[in-house]
Amino acid sequence: MENMYLIPYQTEDVFESTSMIPEGVRMIEAPAIWEQTSKGKGSVVAVIDTGCQLDHPNLEGQIIGGRNFTTDYEGDETNYADNNGHGTHVAGTIAASETTTGVVGVAPASQLLVLKVLTGSGRGNYDWIIDAINYATNWEGPDGERVRVMSMSLGGPSDVPELHEAIKTAVEAGISVVCAAGNEGDGREDTNEYAYPGAYNEVIQVGASDFNRNIADFTNTNDEIDLVAPGVNILSTYTEGRYARLSGTSMATPHVSGALALLIHLAEKQLNRKLSEAEVYAQLIKRTAPIGSSPQAEGNGFLTLGLVHKLESLLNLYTIDWNDMVKRNTDKVEV
Repeated sequence: MENMYLIPYQTEDVFESTSMIPEGVRMIEAPAIWEQTSKGKGSVVAVIDTGCQLDHPNLEGQIIGGRNFTTDYEGDETNYADNNGHGTHVAGTIAASETTTGVVGVAPASQLLVLKVLTGSGRGNYDWIIDAINYATNWEGPDGERVRVMSMSLGGPSDVPELHEAIKTAVEAGISVVCAAGNEGDGREDTNEYAYPGAYNEVIQVGASDFNRNIADFTNTNDEIDLVAPGVNILSTYTEGRYARLSGTSMATPHVSGALALLIHLAEKQLNRKLSEAEVYAQLIKRTAPIGSSPQAEGNGFLTLGLVHKLESLLNLYTIDWNDMVKRNTDKVEV
């Protein structure tokens, strides 16, 4: 039964060409930590979606592998090209490479494992999703690379135990699973709307905001939202070598997936060891800032990658040299 679907999204505009760092990438302050993170080099993100345009100018060098789990292309497992557009857009927000034209992703030196689990019409079986999650969990690249992040901008109404188990296995293997909250919101922050796998506690569930940091009316709200990211009028790569602006929690999700690709590189370099999924999550959440909505709507807040550096700078500005203070006070003591 085809009971998993592409989370509905709005196509705002399609362009033949462009040349800019997208507003969403700049808004989450990804460029502020590119130098520290080598732009995500070494991180592999599995994009579980409609596939990807494999020869898009901004993506062709980013794809490390892939597989088709659908019946599209007569079930040819080796053909994971995108016949919808959604997967290419998601992939670009994560990892579009820096060229003289086009767009740049959040982690432009990261690599993508493209897993096609939805057909050109945006539909798919739960079995396809489950098989893709298991495949990504066990995948190993030509040089020993492993998936560290899964990005899923899809959803369904049912809590399927096999799906949940596959996700728990991935998380236990140290993979951060990032999922869109869904676009069934009613514009109210005090009502719950759930879509799976986003509603599972083990995943990082992402809601959408606009460029004014207001919660998008369409975004699902519930008690499992972890954070929000830009999801309205998002510019990224599109099929036929083009670019498009789309809106939806599907567009917010890859901002977080790309951010994790940066943070994993940064934190593991600093600590000189591999981090657990819980430790990676902590690195992400400490880079969120409240935007004035309820926890049901914004979770921990809006993704702000430059936040830690700003706080460190602020603390340095007001830090007193306590050793010097103690010495001066001691010198004043009369014996």
